[in-house]
Amino acid sequence: MDIQYLIKLGFSDKNAKVYLALLQLGPSSVRKLAEFCGLNRGIVYEALKWLQEQGIVNYYKQDSKHRFAAEDPKKLYQMVGRRKDDLEQVDKQLDKLVPELGALYNRGGERPVARYFEKKEIAKILEDVLDTCEAEEEPMYRIYSAESLREYLYKDFSTFSDVRIAKGIKVRVIAIGEGGELRGLDERKWLKQKSETPTYIIIYPGKTAYISLTAKREPVGVVIENDGVCETQKVIFDSLWDKL
Repeated sequence: MDIQYLIKLGFSDKNAKVYLALLQLGPSSVRKLAEFCGLNRGIVYEALKWLQEQGIVNYYKQDSKHRFAAEDPKKLYQMVGRRKDDLEQVDKQLDKLVPELGALYNRGGERPVARYFEKKEIAKILEDVLDTCEAEEEPMYRIYSAESLREYLYKDFSTFSDVRIAKGIKVRVIAIGEGGELRGLDERKWLKQKSETPTYIIIYPGKTAYISLTAKREPVGVVIENDGVCETQKVIFDSLWDKL
C-alpha cells in the first residue's frame, strides 16, 4: 500500500508503518511490532500512543500483557472528519489571524531576504521589477546599466521596454560605458568608466537586484528584499545622478 495516503492524513512514516503492521499481524505486543517493523521499542510506543489518540488503535490485556490491535479501518473517515472540522475552525479565525501574521511578517522585513536566480531565471527579475513598480502610485525604478551585461540581461525578455512603457513605468538610467538608447518614459545619463563594470544594478521599490557574469560569461542574479538597503541605494544613485 502507498503510505502517502496515510501521510496526507497526518501520519508520519513510522506511525504508518506500525499501523499497517497491526492490520497485517492482528493483535500484537510491542516487542512483536518492533521486530516486524525493524524499529526500536521506544519509537513503537510513541507510534502506538499517537495511533490511540487518533482512535484507530486500541489495546487490551492478555495474560497480564498488553496487546495492541487496529480498529476497523473505517475509523479513518473519522480522522478525515476531525481534520475538516479543525480546518473549518481555522478558516473562521483567518480574518483575525492573517493581520497578526502580517504584522510579524512586516517586522521580519527588517532583515534582508536574498533570492538567487540562475541564468534561465534572469527574466523573472525583470518581471518582478514590472510587477512591483506597477503596484506603486508613481511607478519608477533606477538602474546602473553596465555595458558588459546589456546583451545578456534582456535576451529572454526582448520586449521588456515595450511592456514597461505600456504599463507607464518610468526609469532613470546611469549608463556605465558606451551605448544604450532612450525608449520612452526613461531618462539616461552616462558615467565614463575606463575599466569594465561587471554588475548591473536595478533599484526598485523595496528591492535591489544585482546581476553579474560568471567566469563562463553566464548571467546570475540576486535580489535583496529590504527597504533599508533599497533606500540607501536610492540615496547614492540620486546623489550621483544630480552630479552627472
